[in-house]
Amino acid sequence: MKFTRRAKILLAAGIIVVVAVATPLAVLTLLNTSSTPPPIHNIRFTLLDNAGVMIEHDGVRIYIDPYNLPSSYDQLPADAILITHPHFDHYQPESLGLVQQSETVIVFPEDMTEAITVHDGVGVNPGDELYIEHIRIQAFYEYALDGGLYPNHPRENNWTSYIVDVNGFTFFHAGDSANIEEYTQLTETIDVALLPVLIFNSQDVVDALEVIQPNYFIPVHFAGTYHEIFVESYGDQITGCEILLLNYFESKMF
Repeated sequence: MKFTRRAKILLAAGIIVVVAVATPLAVLTLLNTSSTPPPIHNIRFTLLDNAGVMIEHDGVRIYIDPYNLPSSYDQLPADAILITHPHFDHYQPESLGLVQQSETVIVFPEDMTEAITVHDGVGVNPGDELYIEHIRIQAFYEYALDGGLYPNHPRENNWTSYIVDVNGFTFFHAGDSANIEEYTQLTETIDVALLPVLIFNSQDVVDALEVIQPNYFIPVHFAGTYHEIFVESYGDQITGCEILLLNYFESKMF
């Protein structure tokens, strides 16, 4: 496995790297108005466009697949950016450039060699781990065996989903996977599962949730109000976890 110099430091066994934060944590407007109990982890989660998300905790800001970011996000610089695969709606150089700073660590699947070179990034394969200060990031599997709307997600590319562990509270971002056999490794280990609801067979999402058994499920990768339509159609089949419906650029505290 080849890494940049920065990547070798980040991935050294047992070493937690402190990434400097260039600006104070910005205050976002919390749009979720539910009457749920107050958060105990103080983690701010923001759903971005398409499958993009932003996770903030204790001065550290991590993006996954940022896409169509408003220009105002240049005030929310990234400590780390995680890219799941090279498709245009997951890897958008313009959005990376908006939030990238000199110390930003950008993580790609190892087969995205050109992007790694362009962004001085880190190449990973499923199973690799790194730390951004106190936040543990593990690359996981991402592929699709069946067609769906976009069948071009071959297993052999070793593209990556991600597990983001914030002091024991875990987010799983599936990228463009829906239901794969490796999900049995995640059973009852994930707090928040982010699965795409538009591009593959919707039943696959239901089946994946049954395997993963997260505490919360947030639909991603939808158009318009399809996330609401999905829940109306399949919500009664999803048991054992709470469904959180967020619109794009809406935030929730955990």
